[in-house]
This record gives sequence, structure tokens and C-alpha cells, in this order.
Amino acid sequence: MTSVPEAVTAGSTDPAGPGEQEARQAPGGPPSWSGLTSLQVLRQLDSGPRGLVEAEAGERLARFGENTVPPWRTVSWPRRLGGSLRDPFTAVLLCLGLVSAAVSAWGTAGVILSLVVVSCVLRAGGERRADRSVAELRKLVATTATVLRRTAEDGAPRSRELPVTELVPGDVIRLAPGDLVPADVRLLRASGLTVHQAPLTGESAPVAKHPVDVPEPEGGPFDQPQLCFQGSSVASGSGTAVVVRTGAHTRFAATRTGPGRRAASAFDQSVHGISWVLIRFMLLTPPLVLMANAALRGRGFETLPFAVAVAVGLTPEMLPVIVTTTLARGASLLARDHRVIVKRLPALHDLGAVDVLCLDKTGTLTQDRPVLHRALDAWGRPDTEVLRWAGVNAWWTLQLADLPAPDALDEAILDAVGEDAPSAYEGVAALPFDPVRRLSTAVVRRPGRLGLHTMVVKGAVEAVIERCALAEDERARLLALAAREAHGGLRLLAVATAERPARSRAFTTADERGLTLLGFVALRDALAPTAADALEVFADRGVAVKILTGDHPGTAARACRDLGLDPGAVLCADTIEGVTDDELADLARRTTVFARCAPEHKARIISALRAGGHTTGFLGDGVNDLPALRAADVGICPRDAVDVARESADVVLAEKDLTAIAHAITSGRHSSVNIATYLRITLSSNLGNVIAMLATGLMLPFLPMLPSQILVQNLCFDAAQLAFAFDRLHPSALRRPTVLQPRRILRFITGFGLLGAAADLATFGVLAFALHDAGGPVGAGGTGGTGEAAFHAGWFTENLLTQALVMLLLRTGRRPAPGAPVSPVRRAAAGLAVIGILLPLSPLGPLLGMTALPPLYYPLLGAVLALYTVALRINRSRYEKAGTGR
Repeated sequence: MTSVPEAVTAGSTDPAGPGEQEARQAPGGPPSWSGLTSLQVLRQLDSGPRGLVEAEAGERLARFGENTVPPWRTVSWPRRLGGSLRDPFTAVLLCLGLVSAAVSAWGTAGVILSLVVVSCVLRAGGERRADRSVAELRKLVATTATVLRRTAEDGAPRSRELPVTELVPGDVIRLAPGDLVPADVRLLRASGLTVHQAPLTGESAPVAKHPVDVPEPEGGPFDQPQLCFQGSSVASGSGTAVVVRTGAHTRFAATRTGPGRRAASAFDQSVHGISWVLIRFMLLTPPLVLMANAALRGRGFETLPFAVAVAVGLTPEMLPVIVTTTLARGASLLARDHRVIVKRLPALHDLGAVDVLCLDKTGTLTQDRPVLHRALDAWGRPDTEVLRWAGVNAWWTLQLADLPAPDALDEAILDAVGEDAPSAYEGVAALPFDPVRRLSTAVVRRPGRLGLHTMVVKGAVEAVIERCALAEDERARLLALAAREAHGGLRLLAVATAERPARSRAFTTADERGLTLLGFVALRDALAPTAADALEVFADRGVAVKILTGDHPGTAARACRDLGLDPGAVLCADTIEGVTDDELADLARRTTVFARCAPEHKARIISALRAGGHTTGFLGDGVNDLPALRAADVGICPRDAVDVARESADVVLAEKDLTAIAHAITSGRHSSVNIATYLRITLSSNLGNVIAMLATGLMLPFLPMLPSQILVQNLCFDAAQLAFAFDRLHPSALRRPTVLQPRRILRFITGFGLLGAAADLATFGVLAFALHDAGGPVGAGGTGGTGEAAFHAGWFTENLLTQALVMLLLRTGRRPAPGAPVSPVRRAAAGLAVIGILLPLSPLGPLLGMTALPPLYYPLLGAVLALYTVALRINRSRYEKAGTGR
């Protein structure tokens, strides 16, 4: 047999091999096959209406591979750990640890390297758990398909259920209601076939499909009635089709060839911005300390351990651990309590920073089904009689045309009218809906009307009115009335009747003439039950909602109004094609609803919002949503989204429920507040300590603190700060996003760092006075309460006490929620203060080079701390009023 191409290219009639044809057609390009008849397509595929022979199908399966999208591979542990080392602070800590080891500061090196290992393991473990959860949610696009196969060339075709993975180009398959289209196919026969293409196009209404012998070249691939694509599903009717593309060559799979690496997220940008500013200071600190001590005190490289310890003291070394622990805990709680899976841990912080949420209408604001809005007579007045006759048409068409299930519009009508009223009539005949007539007809016998049959016609407004006996002015009036109703976002069906003499011969479409119009049935999309509540939560959280839909602008606006969301002026996506990026950013900021959006429109709108300074989230579930999922700061999809969308998303929802996103945003903000609080407190406290140590190091004849003392102090402070990962916040702290803006953070830490340095230097004066009064001036090298050991002990105690104060007074959300237990941060601060007071007095004090302090020191230190507390409160209030505290 001749070779079979993997795809039939547009307008092609040559038997080129698969490689040549794929080279001529871009991946994912529109497979319109314009100009080819159904017979030519079958010949190109070396197939026929009776399907393939089993042996030939086996050869093609071996040649072209299984009908699956490219496999998804989990990231190995070594790669995850290596990726964690790309964090800038982790990388600098690793370098400082190696330098400490090089100068034989083994304690410092061991602690630093331990922090690096813990951070990397926590981060890799959290992402690994998320991957395992997502792997459990993965589903195939379809599981089995009904295929016609023959055992021999002259054998009769047999219908078989085969796994979709075994489909090959040239297979002839049958489609029925509820089936998922397992590959890209071309229809050979169809009866009332409609398919849902929402995962591909965003269009919520089913699309009619039928075979066309010679396709029209105009229009995109989804406008071609003879083509069905993998990822769509059969809504009603049946059909027979030939498979033209499978596996990686389908339009569904071709979307994977797009850019897989997204731009840096808001979290990455903010943390990296702060990181690199601090890293510059850290890299400058050791050489500056060495040069200053060499110039002013004549000290050489013996101060290198101290210089490294100072650099470590400036480093928020617990940042990777705090960030990972906070995000992993938030992700774990979301998965447990709300069935939300965070695949990429930093995405949780990005969720908290989201101030614009973009989403499609279908399946989020509305369910994927219509409901009755109202029934009108020919003059626009409410009329239940019109609904009753529409129900008669839907019921008897379903019964007599042998349809397996009603379509979505008929189902909505039957739900509204009930089954008893239509079944009171006796059905005679039915002409089901087809996409050419755009209407359906049921013929019934009414009680008491012998010799007469009633023909009930329901369908598209233009198609029904065209078949009514009307004057031109009346026809124009009815069309205008229908247009006004449809403009409000409603789907309109016209209902008409006609009396016909009873007959023995069958009714045909030729009888659908001379009808009397009864009126119209208006339907709207069913609203998602939790959408209205979720929109209120978003408004309370300062999250603007943007609707990016492929649906009709009136339909989208109607859904928004029904949910209490003001749609404003709706923009159709084609109007933005000629505007610049700056103009689009302004339009995107002011517009709530964008209709008729193609995939590239959604991605461009989201990119414009990001360029305007917004942090964006996007909820999508179809192939058409992939560019937008990748363009957003956070890509969100439900569990039942198409496979490739689940892989591209950062967050996976168990159900397509907006309230789950609201919970996720709240959890993200909780994590963001705790991380930002840790950064502000740690960096301001560390900066103050470093400034004070550098200043006193130049004034004293000895080092202000020994490297081991700096290390123990940092360990105590670091252990206490782990409480920030578990801190409970007042709800008012979660009302707005917490954005880590480097300039505002640096302004904050500089102000409070200088205030902390002033408190440290004041403590230096207190120590000088207390030790002199005790008979052992600073630097005298005495014993007991005098000399270097006493100075080190006094400063060690003051440092831990001031750090405990900073933890309590500068944390965000200081007011506890009603009924909440004692905050973990309060407990940690209390423990830090106890260690600061008791450690110099314990047996560990002398081992660390510290000794007991004279009693006079403690009341003087209390006075310094009281003044420091007042100064902290005043400055904190000033920053909060100025809006720079966050």
C-alpha cells in the first residue's frame, strides 16, 4: 500500500510524505483542506468509507505513534535542588558558607550550609508534592472511540470500541452525543450533529457540523462545518468521520509548541529586586571591614572571620526557609481545605498580589447550559402559550425523530414547561433540526380536532419568519423586535404553527410554509451558583474582574448584569487590533468585558494589564486559553480542563468555582503579608546591628562581638522568626495585595535600621557607664562584670531584646482576629527575650566569651528600651499614615 501522510495540507493533492507536508505547514496551522472533496481526502489518506484493514492500521500505529499528546515528565530531585540554588540569597549564602569554611570558621560554615540544605529540600519537597497531586488529576482527552475496521481487504467493516491511543490517520470513526472528539477529523456523514467547541474557541453555544463536499476557502478552521477537532465534544446528533490528524499533529497538541517559559512573575521580580540591592551591600561589607580595621586599628586578616560574620549578619539568611515554609504551608492548607493545588510555590504569593482577575464567561460566571428567561407573543408581551407550543415541538421532536437526547436549548425549554403538557398531544411526525433549515418541526394531533394535524415549528428567528405568511412591513417589525431582545444578550427562538389536513403520506420540509407566528422564546445562560458571592469577595479584596470571552458581546454583558457586575462599554476584540500597546493598556484598565476574543487577543490584553503595573491572574480551561495562561502572572485552570491547559497552569482547582479562587487569593495574601513582615523586620534589625558593629568596631580596641557570638545571636533570631510562617492575621490585613516594592522596602529598613543603630549605640554608652561604675572600664580586660566579656554580654542581651521588640511592634496585622489564640510571634518574641537575659548568666555564657553583668546595667537598659519602644511606635504610625508601611 502507498505511504500515508500524517496530515493533508490545504489545497494539496500530492502524495508527499509526512515530513515534507509537516515542513510546509506550521505547527498548529489551520487544517482547512480547502478545495479537496471528501473522496480526495480519503484517497490522500489511502482509506475509504469502510475503514482500514487491521494489518494496515497496525503498520500506521507503529509508524506514526500513539494518538497521544507529548508526554508530561516530572522534574527529577537533582534538577529541583539545582533550581532552588538559583535563588539569589541561597546562592550568596552558599558562597559565604564556603568562605567561612576557607577561613576555618567551621561553626559559621556549618550553620549557613545547613540553612541552604533545609531551604532547598523544603522547596523541592513542596513542588514535588504538588506535582504528585497534579499527576493524579491528569486525564486523557478521551478514553475510547467507535472505529470501523476490517479484518481483510474484502471483509465487511465491523464497529469496535478501541482506546483512542490506537487511532491512526485514515481510521473511520462514529460520533454520538456525549463523545469526546478523539482526533482531528473530517465528516463524511452527519445527522443533526452539533459540537461544543468552548475548550477551543470559548464559544458557549454548540456549533452545527455537517459534511461539505467542496469546502469554502473562507473563514478559519473552526468555521469549517465539515471539521471537528480533538478537545471538542458532541452535543447532539451523530456522524461518521475520517481521522486526518492524530497525536502531536492535532491542533490541540500543536499548542504545546508555543513558548513554554513565562516572563518573570511579580514575586520573582520583587524578591530579586530587593535581593540584588542587599547582595551588593553584602559583597562590599567584608572588604570595607578589613580595610577599616587595617587602617585604623592595624588589624590584618585575623578580622576576616568577623568580616564574614558581619556580612552574614546583614543577610536575611532565613528568607529562603521562611518563604518556602510559608508558601508550602499555605499550599498544603489550600489543598486540604479547598481542594486547590498550587503547582509552583511562588504562584501562591503571586495569587496574593493579584489585583486583576481575567476569566472567560462560560463555566465561570455561567454554567455551560441555557435556561428559559421568558416567552413573548408577536407583540413582545409575556405569553405562556408560546412556551407551551415550544415544549410540544421539543418533546415530540425528541420522541419521534429518535434522538438520543435533547439538545441544550430543547432541554431548557422542557425543564421550564414540564413533560406533562407536551405529552397531552399525540405525536404524528417530526422533522429534526438541521443546520441548513435551522429549525425543527413536530406534527401533532390535538384532542377534538378530527381530520386536522397541527404543525409546530421552532428555530432561528429569520428562518421561521421567512416561512410565515406575513406582509413585508410586519416581517420587518418582527425582526426588529427580535433584534431588540437579542441585543440584551438573550438567545431567541421563534415559534410558529400551521393547521394541515390529516394525511397518510409523510410530511416534508416543503410543508413548512404559510406558518402563523406565535411568538418567541428567550433563553439566557444559567448563572454559576457561587459566582455572585465570589464577585462580592473579589470586590472586597480589591480584585478587579475582567471578562475575556469568545462569546457574543450582548450575551457576556447580560451575564455580568445578572450577577451584579457592571459590564460598562463592551469591546469586541477586533477593535483593539489597530491600537498600540500603550493605548491597549489604557483600554484594558477601563474595560470590564472583551467579547469575540481569539487566543492572541486574550494574551495581548493580559500583557497590557501587566505592562500597566497590574498583577494578573487568568482562569481558563481550553486550548484557546493557553497563550493567556502563559502570559498571566498566575495561570489557573479547573481539574477537568484540557490536558495541555492543566500542564501550563500554576494552580489547579478541583472544581471550576470562583469561590475557590477567592480562598486561594486570601491564602496567598496571608503568605505575602508574613513574608513581607519577615523581610521588613529582619532587614531593619540586621542593618541596625551591622551599622552599630562597624561603628563600635572602629572605636573599641577589641571586636564589639566575637564571630561565635554573632552566630549564636543570628541563630536565636532566625529560630524566632520561623514563627512568621505560622502567624495568624487580622482579616483587615488581607484587604489589599501586599506588593514587595524594593524602593519602599529599602526606605522602611533604612529608617528603622538607623533607629535600631541609635538604640545599639545608646546601649554602648550605658555599658560604658555601668562598667566604669563597677570599677572595670571598657577595654580594661578585667574579670567579673568588667572588660570585653561584660561588654559582649551586655550588647548580646540588648540585641536580642530589641529584636524581640521589633518583632512585636513592626509586624503586620498586630490586632488578633476575634477569638484567636495567642500569636506564635508573641510566643517567639517572649522566648527570644528570655534567652537574651538568661544566656549570659548560664554556664554557656563563659564558653561564648560572656560574663554576668552588673545590676546597674538592667535599669539603664530598661530606660533605653522604653525610649526605643516609643520611637518605634511613633515611626510606625508615621509610615502607616504615609502608606509606606507596606
